Order: sequence, then structure tokens, then C-alpha cells
Amino acid sequence: MAREQHDYDDIPGTFVFDAERSRQGYGINMFCMSLMKDGNRKAFKANEAEYLKKFNLTPEQTDAVLKRDYNRMLELGGNIYFTAKLGATDGHSFQHLAAVMTGNTQDGYAKMMLGGGRGIEGNRSRSGKNTPSKFLSAAAAKKPAGAKPKAKSKSKSKSKTAKRKTAKRK
Repeated sequence: MAREQHDYDDIPGTFVFDAERSRQGYGINMFCMSLMKDGNRKAFKANEAEYLKKFNLTPEQTDAVLKRDYNRMLELGGNIYFTAKLGATDGHSFQHLAAVMTGNTQDGYAKMMLGGGRGIEGNRSRSGKNTPSKFLSAAAAKKPAGAKPKAKSKSKSKSKTAKRKTAKRK
């Protein structure tokens, strides 16, 4: 059965883990969670394909796990926090997995993130619409043109920090 399309499916660089994807990925996520136990990790490493048969995975999910195609696992319903357990079983850090998933080296990924992450240019939509979300557009439409943000009003009561300092002195 084909997945129903949603507006958020157009977000680049991710697969939103919604209820439909959760149902789709139940087996893959239960497999990944099983790796929290040492005996299961050993059984998996001893015969990966055989171990995966316990979890009623689709052929595509099985293939993605065996190939360690993390992006495909997410697309097929895997949850990033669960699939990270597979990476840990293989001795990889989360930073390593993120680098692999973004087509980067671990050092390159770290430098990119320390430099502020990926730029937004060209990353607004998979479809190439390159327009902000309809939710952002709706919020902008409610504001009158040229409206400035409201200035914070000065409160007559003491700030929380001032109250704490006063309380400590007493």
C-alpha cells in the first residue's frame, strides 16, 4: 500500500516520523531495540540475515538493514533514535551516522555543524518549490505590512532573578 503524501514530506534532508511511518517501521524499530541486550547483539552479529527473520521485516527493510542504509531505514519507518542502536552495535558514534546520512565525512560533518549547519539555500523543499511552509505564509498574512514586533513592556514586578537575590538575602 502506497504511503499517503503530506505537506511535510517535502521537507528536505529528513523523513518525518509520523503515525503512518511508525506503523510501517514497527518491525525495524523492534529489531533495533532488541540490540539493547548483549545476547541479541551477539546473535545478530553471528548471523544477521537469520536474526532479522524474527521481526517480520519487508524485503526492502531487510535489505536496508543489511546494507546499513540508514536513510532508507528512516524512509521505511525506522526511527532515528532506534536505528542509532544498530550503529552503536557496529561500533559507530551518532556523529558518524549523521555524517554518513548526509554524504559527509565525520570530520566534515563536525565542521559543518560547528559552522552553523547547512545553509537554507536550495534546502527549502524536495520538490523544488523553494517556498516557505504554508504555515509560515499564513502567519505572515495575519500581520499588517510593515508591522514591527512588539517591544517588551517593562514589568512593574521584579524579575525572577531579582526575586531570587532578594530571597537569598533574607
